[in-house]
Amino acid sequence: MPDGLKLPTYAMSFDEQRSHGFGTPVEDRNHQVSHMLPRRVIPIVFLPGIMGSNLRISSAQRQKELGKSNNRAWRPDDKGSAVWSLKDSAAERQLRLDPTTTAVDVYDRNGPADVSGDDRHDNIKSSLPYVSPMVADDPAGVADARTASQKARSRGWSEVFFSSYGRMLQHLEARMNNFAFDAQGVGPWNDVVGIDPKVWGADACAPLKALTRSEFHKATDNRWFPVWAFGYNWLQPNGDSAVAIARRINDLIDAYRKAKFDCDKVIVVTHSMGGIVGRALVHPEFGNMKDKVLGIVHGAQPALGAAAAYRRMRAGFEDPGLVSARPMESMSAKVLGNYGTEVTAVLANSQGGLELLPSEEYGNGWLKVTHQGKLLDAWPKGGDPYEEIYKLRGTWYGLLKEAWINPSGYDEDKGGGSFGKTLRHLDKAKAFHRKLSGQYHDVTYAHYGVDAGHMSLGDVVWNIDKEIDASGRWRDWQIDRDSRQGRVDFKGIGAAIAGANEPGDGTVPMRSSDDQMRSGRFQGIFRQVGYEHQASYADPNVLAATLYCLVRIAQHAK
Repeated sequence: MPDGLKLPTYAMSFDEQRSHGFGTPVEDRNHQVSHMLPRRVIPIVFLPGIMGSNLRISSAQRQKELGKSNNRAWRPDDKGSAVWSLKDSAAERQLRLDPTTTAVDVYDRNGPADVSGDDRHDNIKSSLPYVSPMVADDPAGVADARTASQKARSRGWSEVFFSSYGRMLQHLEARMNNFAFDAQGVGPWNDVVGIDPKVWGADACAPLKALTRSEFHKATDNRWFPVWAFGYNWLQPNGDSAVAIARRINDLIDAYRKAKFDCDKVIVVTHSMGGIVGRALVHPEFGNMKDKVLGIVHGAQPALGAAAAYRRMRAGFEDPGLVSARPMESMSAKVLGNYGTEVTAVLANSQGGLELLPSEEYGNGWLKVTHQGKLLDAWPKGGDPYEEIYKLRGTWYGLLKEAWINPSGYDEDKGGGSFGKTLRHLDKAKAFHRKLSGQYHDVTYAHYGVDAGHMSLGDVVWNIDKEIDASGRWRDWQIDRDSRQGRVDFKGIGAAIAGANEPGDGTVPMRSSDDQMRSGRFQGIFRQVGYEHQASYADPNVLAATLYCLVRIAQHAK
């Protein structure tokens, strides 16, 4: 029997159900297939990592100051824009990526095409293939017909780094809205249902059982799971981002209810920094959405921060050869800064970025100075990296190089920076870390890398490379030359930051990720190998584990 014509499941902006049909000649024996959506809807909301949300310049004055013909601040999918941004000076990066003059680049189909419409959001191409009945081209003749790409854009997919996250968004949308098995029990979920979660790296700290066919159907029958992506301004405090996401979730739930669907909770899926935002989302002092979030799946979360954030502010982003198989991710990192001067100009003025530095719970002694393999000293000693490392002034091994903070020369009240302003950001980051400590949603799962093949920076080690008097005078050395890529020289003596030294995913070290395991708050933990940080959601074990977790979370729905 032919498949027939697939009729649109909806044609309205918020997925309101509507049945369609077409008059055809008597001789036309093809079926017309209409998918009728269940009334129960549980949206899945994805929160990307740092640099994973597209930003626009929200100030016409700032755009004019930068001499830009458009208001694109950060769109890593746009190769042309990214290449030109590589040429930006540290001052230009500081002004273009100013938390106070940027906003999420949101899609508006009815807005100017090159500002907020289809032309701007062409990171999702016009020929997006069939994903699900809800993300498919409307047939010709439907009033106000939309393409699959336009529907995906309206779901927020074009707000995020689609080259990195697009495959995952399409995979979740396709799988979470196709639960059919044939008479022989064969279907699209045979790679998840009945499979021991240990296959995907499930850790014994939170034993997980294979999902039975009965459990699967009970959790998914008569429900549908539209996949959304919500970008956020990763330059701003993560607590503020959580408040903004909470508003969008409330609006989303209200829109489904207005369209006569039964919707009261969402499931959240995160990547990297998005995990910090997700935790703040359910925290009573920020998003306060615990009762409207059914559960959370955290991916590659730097739960205690990452020492790589220190390194990048002193040495720029890692060599692109580390991620040469994924050139767009490599390009996006380089656009933020190839040198410490460029990264500091952005992150020292961004509370959100500073919140990725190791927190107090990361532990003592992770910043080291060594000489010929011998440890000379290590910090923090008293458990406070903010005071002992980040706020140090005039020391060659401290985080901040004061001359790098405000290359624009602007006054603080005009968007410029200062050492004092960065210290205030750090104080707020410290308070935020303390509030978030040990805070996880009651129904939470996590997957992350603990791979010796993708070593991460667990400790930052400055190694002095020549014979010195190790009596302690090295602490007071003044830098003669700074490469801005992790090497400093003091009158013929040099020190350089050593390479990665701890299993992880190439960015987040095991000690930070494992805080999730140590918390005892998780229903399941997947400790995995085989992928690097930004590419985690391209890994088949990560995708399978995520699907498993989504169904387990759906079991908690009434």
